[in-house]
Amino acid sequence: MKPMEMAEALFGEDTDGAATASTEGSVDSSALAAIAAHLEREQPAPTLSSARAATRGSEAIDLASAREEGLRTATAPQHYVDAVKRQKIAAGTAKKAKAAASEDEAAPKATEAAPAKTAKSAKAPAKKAAKAVGSARAAKAPAPAPAAGRDEDEARAGGVTHLGSQGTQYPTDYDPSVLETFENKHPGNDYFVKFNCPEFTSLCPITGQPDFATIYISYVPGERMVESKSLKLYLFSFRNHGDFHEDCMNIIMKDLIALMDPKYIEVWGKFTPRGGISIDPYCNYGRPGTRWEEVAWTRLANHDLYPEKVDNR
Repeated sequence: MKPMEMAEALFGEDTDGAATASTEGSVDSSALAAIAAHLEREQPAPTLSSARAATRGSEAIDLASAREEGLRTATAPQHYVDAVKRQKIAAGTAKKAKAAASEDEAAPKATEAAPAKTAKSAKAPAKKAAKAVGSARAAKAPAPAPAAGRDEDEARAGGVTHLGSQGTQYPTDYDPSVLETFENKHPGNDYFVKFNCPEFTSLCPITGQPDFATIYISYVPGERMVESKSLKLYLFSFRNHGDFHEDCMNIIMKDLIALMDPKYIEVWGKFTPRGGISIDPYCNYGRPGTRWEEVAWTRLANHDLYPEKVDNR
């Protein structure tokens, strides 16, 4: 390799024009000539080994390979190397300054186009937001939670009069008029309310003997709910009412349906034995035309599949 080629390989540009020595820019011809002259004086021998040169024959020498080998076999004086680096750094700085100036010129044009793009892009989120609102309205969302707590005025206005009264009168014969309701604040939620009434009593219509039972009342409320003290007075009113067990359970269920129109209700009476036999009538109801109608049939069809053991009720 000639000294000038070695100088270009060491400190010039690659064949594709990319800067070498990890710096930017190019080296002027005078610097290359000075480096070449030094190399010719100090390193007259070829930089490529004879073996590699022989294998290449007349092929063009790859400058990248020559540079790699040249760096191992020859070293230019430090002041030449420093001069080359300074020139390349200066050239790179000038190139960056020119690029920055070009960006500054393009900035006003981009700013002019920005309002139109901003308006267009602003419409897209607004359109998506409107679509989302429409979807939310279309979906069945749960009802918002009501204000916490009830005050006495609200309960009284809803029709509750027995609760808290000091002059409660206990009817001694069947009286559904004592039943009272209050507002269900969670009509959007389906949930069960269960009453356990272990002191129910009525009379046999034939013998007049007392019948005792535990009654379970479970229901899924609609808009109204039965108030518990009024229910207690209502059940107490059966004290002197003569009816069969089965009649009492169906009457109770029908009175509660007429009172509050529940989505679902079931009444189950478990009477104590009389004459060696206990009777447990069960009845239920699901609001017609709703899924609760099917629930009522399913629960009735599968009622008491595993009866409890009754030995000393």
